Amino acid sequence: MASKETKAGPMNVVVVGCGRVGAQLADRLYEKGHRVAVMDQDPRSFENLSSAFRGRTVEGDVLARDALVRAGIDRADGLAAVMSSDAMNAVVARVARTEFGIANVVARNYDPRFASLLKAVGVQAISTTRWGARRFEELLSETAAHSVFSAGSGEVRVYELVVPAAWAGRAVGDVTADSGGRVVALTRAGTAGMPDDNALLETGDVLHVGCTPKGIQVLQSRLRGKG
Repeated sequence: MASKETKAGPMNVVVVGCGRVGAQLADRLYEKGHRVAVMDQDPRSFENLSSAFRGRTVEGDVLARDALVRAGIDRADGLAAVMSSDAMNAVVARVARTEFGIANVVARNYDPRFASLLKAVGVQAISTTRWGARRFEELLSETAAHSVFSAGSGEVRVYELVVPAAWAGRAVGDVTADSGGRVVALTRAGTAGMPDDNALLETGDVLHVGCTPKGIQVLQSRLRGKG
């Protein structure tokens, strides 16, 4: 079945699983003006939703096609499978992607070894285990730059760092050389811009750098005056 293109503006979104994560997601999507249906086989799980939620709640077997159709999977622009079971998330995500042609499908993932199965059918996986472990490692380590955004399972991140006096007068391209990183924003005196590689840095500038965890080690070495 051909994939449905995602559209701008309010979307029809199905959230499968109404635990703490699913309820938070459903609440956030509803607050942003999307049409949300949240599905779970345990009716008590809907108590996790905020009192302000006015989307649809659907009780039913999340692996049953007719129950998924009642939740609106056949007209959904996006679907999130956020149950506590990797296997169930994978099954629901695969059905949404391959049988109903939903282009924007995201599945919660605990066991990183399971993520490859999701990627094989074109499903984005949010690996809370892998991301959490990397975030703990980052916070426990002595770092001169800290991550403010993580894409995928943390393979690419956006780091924020403050330009030290030793970097003043150096070009943007000079400090990011050999790191594979790119400066996506430079903030000076409260005003942000997108600098080119020839822009000269000033002490106290705030840089946001898109980089891999390996590449940021090169930048952190330079921050410490070792490169």
